[in-house]
Amino acid sequence: MLPYYKTVQSTGTNEIIIQKSRFIAHVARVESAEEAIAFIDQIKKQHWNATHNCSAYMIGEHDHIQKANDDGEPSGTAGVPILEVIKKRELKDTAIVVTRYFGGIKLGAGGLIRAYGKAASEGLNAAGIVERRLMKVMTASIDYTWLGKIENELRASVYGLKEIRYAEQVEVDVFVEDGQCDAFRGWITELTNGQAGFTEGDILYMEKPVEF
Repeated sequence: MLPYYKTVQSTGTNEIIIQKSRFIAHVARVESAEEAIAFIDQIKKQHWNATHNCSAYMIGEHDHIQKANDDGEPSGTAGVPILEVIKKRELKDTAIVVTRYFGGIKLGAGGLIRAYGKAASEGLNAAGIVERRLMKVMTASIDYTWLGKIENELRASVYGLKEIRYAEQVEVDVFVEDGQCDAFRGWITELTNGQAGFTEGDILYMEKPVEF
């Protein structure tokens, strides 16, 4: 598993108009070629009457699955520009379909490359980008009287608040970077005057939005 990587936050859609043609970008996170193909097929069915449904996807820790499809546009003017946008943003597990409804004005090869690239880029902006980083999940068990203070301190800290569970005591799951578990324990212990218990959990990916 990679220590960290970037991918799309969620599915997203964005439309732009260029020389009277509609370019609609559809973006999704996918983790296999099968998922990517299913997503592309879904968009094609949704926009069955479009002039083109051009697509690209890149999947895998080492980007070993890459595919670009021009769907009837001149070779290299649609699928490849979309794929290049994914590469330029350094994204993994990402699929994009750009649907075009022809508006009557031909754009030429250069114009098509720019149009599909712009549509893909703005589609990614609409979907949002996240960084996924491997973190240890630490659980701090505290009395309810400490919850407000601990929650506020966590939200202002370098740690990531994952979940709060309300039982006999409050259980607070926190994302902690590898090697920082002792520091986290010491910090919470000091905040609660030594009235906290700790459990180490799994190593999971924490997602954090990436600002443009």
